[in-house]
Amino acid sequence: MNYVFEALKWASSFLKEAGRDENAGELLLRHHLNMERATLLSNLRLVLSNELLQAFKSDVIKHAEGTPVQYLIGYEEFYGRRFNVNEEVLIPRPETEELVEGILQRANYFHGNGELHVVDVGTGSGAIAITLALENPRFRVSAIDIAKESLQVAEKNANELQANVQWLHGDLLEPISKDSKMKKIDILVSNPPYIPDWEIETLSPVVKDHEPMRALAGGKDGLDFYRRLIKDMQPLLNGAAIIAFEIGAGQGQDVKNLLTQALPMAEVEIVYDINRKDRMVFATLYE
Repeated sequence: MNYVFEALKWASSFLKEAGRDENAGELLLRHHLNMERATLLSNLRLVLSNELLQAFKSDVIKHAEGTPVQYLIGYEEFYGRRFNVNEEVLIPRPETEELVEGILQRANYFHGNGELHVVDVGTGSGAIAITLALENPRFRVSAIDIAKESLQVAEKNANELQANVQWLHGDLLEPISKDSKMKKIDILVSNPPYIPDWEIETLSPVVKDHEPMRALAGGKDGLDFYRRLIKDMQPLLNGAAIIAFEIGAGQGQDVKNLLTQALPMAEVEIVYDINRKDRMVFATLYE
């Protein structure tokens, strides 16, 4: 008989032997059965059809070979919502939820109830842009990506989550700078590619061989996109503005220095994530 508990036991053992997270089997089986965790655990003696079992085993093998679970099931949870993902977009990470939380807290600096123009550069799946649009009704969010394939995923997520976001195709801030009618930026957020060239080869094959390299590689020292963004953003910012960057561990001081040099009047802060790694840099311009 093809019991649930037997399938889970096999997957756990198989994945452990392959050096993968042995709990991934449970996520994959829940996906195939369309069950919440509590329901699955209360149905351990449920008999699986041969067809479902073979589909499940196929996905377990694919994950053992390196395909991320999120690409196999087609989604990732972010800030309490489900976002579609595929190999055209970076998989949203828990650390990025902290970036969103930091923006929501700092937005209280803007008094009153007027609209705030938020720009998300390199939006990928749209997780940051959509979450901000849904969490704060004052935010009018524009999101930019250089890849049309990524924007297709982001737009699908926005439609399913009923978020109002303006999607723009282009390189970094180019779509904003070219549109003379575009409102100046109150909040600029970006989780750009920040992995140095030398570090790319050391990445896990799960990341290196499957997630889009355009969302990972940040140049020789990993700071190329910060330099370009900081240079291009200055004429586009409002007098009072917040800049929020996600960064790679160990890049905090370098990114802070870049911001301080460009915006000497700004208050710049390095923020550490739940793992006590420097993961975010915030700059605040006061009027």
